[in-house]
Amino acid sequence: MSVNQPLRPLQSLRSFEPDQLGLRIDAVLEQTLYDQRLVGAVVLVAHRGTLIYRRAAGLADREAQLPMREDALFRLSSVSKPIVSVAALVLVAQGKIQLDDDIKHWLPYFKPTLGDGQPATITVRELLCHTAGLTYGFLESEQGGPYRDAGVSDGMECSSLTLEENLRRLSHAPLLYKPGSGWGYSIATDVLGGLIAAVNGTSLAVAIDELISRPLALRDTGFSVSEVSRLSPAYLNDQPQPRRMKALEVIPVFEGNAGIKLEPARALDPQAYNSGGSGLVGSAGEFLQLLETLRKGGAPLLPKALVDEMGSNQTGELELDNWPGRGFGLGFTVLKDPAAAQTAESVGSWRLGGAYGHSWFVDPAEQLTVVAFTNTAFEGMFGQFTVDLCNAVYGQ
Repeated sequence: MSVNQPLRPLQSLRSFEPDQLGLRIDAVLEQTLYDQRLVGAVVLVAHRGTLIYRRAAGLADREAQLPMREDALFRLSSVSKPIVSVAALVLVAQGKIQLDDDIKHWLPYFKPTLGDGQPATITVRELLCHTAGLTYGFLESEQGGPYRDAGVSDGMECSSLTLEENLRRLSHAPLLYKPGSGWGYSIATDVLGGLIAAVNGTSLAVAIDELISRPLALRDTGFSVSEVSRLSPAYLNDQPQPRRMKALEVIPVFEGNAGIKLEPARALDPQAYNSGGSGLVGSAGEFLQLLETLRKGGAPLLPKALVDEMGSNQTGELELDNWPGRGFGLGFTVLKDPAAAQTAESVGSWRLGGAYGHSWFVDPAEQLTVVAFTNTAFEGMFGQFTVDLCNAVYGQ
């Protein structure tokens, strides 16, 4: 080879030959199940528009010895965020809202203020990319904070509040920073859900159905459970094996934080308000279908220009806590520096997860989409399984 001949980029050397990829992912699943870090999982991989790997592994219900099934339903937790974000962008595509609109036009009762009491303006874009100055109650100090004082629900515990009442309470808590000047993972998608409902003139559940589920013929994605027998119980990592979640779990995610409240029964409560950030239920196959719709250009939901905007880094050089090497787009993280993120994904890849045990990523450069829904928190969201799965996909 001539010394002047350019080296091929690493990604051009990658192989996604289905048989070999399947053996690698099978090995990861078998080891993770053997180590009792997961109870059950559904993993799907699409490459260049073709489903090249599909497997339901382990148990959906360990106590009843029911095997995992490919069409199992899961509490989506934060997998709800990209779905609700797409719904907002459908409204943008329809010309009903614009990304840089002040949200007060649609939510006049939501009146955020800065720490000094001065009123603040939040845009649709800032909600989508989590630069609105909001946070989550579970990220507050274990000693308490404004969200707890105001009685704000994070959307994952049972609550008698309506969506509007929860947002009214939220608006009484001061913003952490001036919108647009910082980044923080937050309840912003719940606010976005309230805005979508207001613009659509319906509940958020009906809006999701009209804007996403019907156009894509999705039957299982929504705020209610389409078939209770397919809903997997929720498990929590413990020693020597995951344990079935109790009625209420309060789990410290980071040292010194208040802890995330998970009540699995919320998914079966028809009175629970529609939490845009964490309240949806769905299947791995339908979520893969939505991601592939976006990766292929967005039709029939969005024009390609909006998908490109969604997948572009909106947060500049702001540091994302717990996501080194990544920025945030309009609904999910966007990879900026694979070395910093310690991942084999290509620059520009999209990724997020879900607290009940889910991970997913889309690598547009490789035309690759990977969805891994599990019934085990938190291994399925940020445990070693997610690293091993990614490495197996790329043959690392």
